Amino acid sequence: MTESNPTATNTVVEPAEAGESFLPNSTVLIVDDNQQNVELLAAFLESLPLKLEMAYDGVEALEKVAANPPDLILLDVMMPRMSGFQVCRKLKGDPATKDIQILMVTALNELGDIEQAAECGTDDFVSKPVNKFELLTRVKSLLRVRHLKSELERALTYLNEVEHESTGSE
Repeated sequence: MTESNPTATNTVVEPAEAGESFLPNSTVLIVDDNQQNVELLAAFLESLPLKLEMAYDGVEALEKVAANPPDLILLDVMMPRMSGFQVCRKLKGDPATKDIQILMVTALNELGDIEQAAECGTDDFVSKPVNKFELLTRVKSLLRVRHLKSELERALTYLNEVEHESTGSE
């Protein structure tokens, strides 16, 4: 087991591509018990204008999510103390964290493992060794989904308020 590093924040000031204006406001939590894997994923993501957080096991990941919920979690499956499956199931079962996008990053590629990932609620998964282009594409896609869900929630809240005001003033 590796020693936990203090939280790293990586903010790149490059402009986002068209249609990706939400990226600079996005936080990604990388969770893996292997420090080299964490560093590799962070290096792959450094070209995107994201805030990065790191956790080195499932328990630490849940603590970080409770303190500051990210928009996306890159979650290793095989970890000590609490597996990625357990973390995913816990987060997706909690109304406060169910909308956090989860991308499982795993060396497991048996059909049963993929089914278990889907059953615990993961939004997507990628196999190790991770392909940088595939990772960046999936991260941007999942963050776009997260952003669109947030926009929809805001619009629905606004419409409910307007509807409540119009029915209340008659």
